Amino acid sequence: MENNYHGFFKGQFLVSMPGMTDPNFFQTVTCISDYTQEGAVGIIVNRPHPAIRGKDVFDELKINYVPSSESMPIYIGGPVHIGEIFILHGPPFNWEGCLMVTPFLAMSNSKDIVEAIAMGEGPEAFIMSIGCAGWGKGQLESEIKENVWLTCPISERIIFEIPVEYRWEEAVKKMGIDPGKLSDIAGHA
Repeated sequence: MENNYHGFFKGQFLVSMPGMTDPNFFQTVTCISDYTQEGAVGIIVNRPHPAIRGKDVFDELKINYVPSSESMPIYIGGPVHIGEIFILHGPPFNWEGCLMVTPFLAMSNSKDIVEAIAMGEGPEAFIMSIGCAGWGKGQLESEIKENVWLTCPISERIIFEIPVEYRWEEAVKKMGIDPGKLSDIAGHA
């Protein structure tokens, strides 16, 4: 793909195909938060960590928190930068280092938003993750050509309202595809 795709995947879901063998991405829905000529960054939105909760993150960072934030799920955003926190969120968008993904969704990872979430004063809709997904220059385009991913515009409803165990299926349905009939065999004509 040529450089004319600059920015194209930002604000898109990457939906893993059924044949995805990488356990980091099997049946995942990833929100592409940034896409440049150097590559792409995204957050997996359907992988809650099995053991880590809000309390663990806030204790580690020595941040005060309210009881309602203790059991907040923390997502595995991807296998890159696993020591960092990334937050996909709706409004407000006045946090330090807030990167707009769409007019209604942003990604932030500054201390001010983490502290606000800990105190129950952050955005109404958000996903907090540890780690992110990343692709180098041309890597994402190559994987899409190899039928590893489907793409479609992101849906805040899928990210914030659909129960996590149904997000992959809902993202596939959003494309007009029956998940039960989805094949991992490429059909390049």
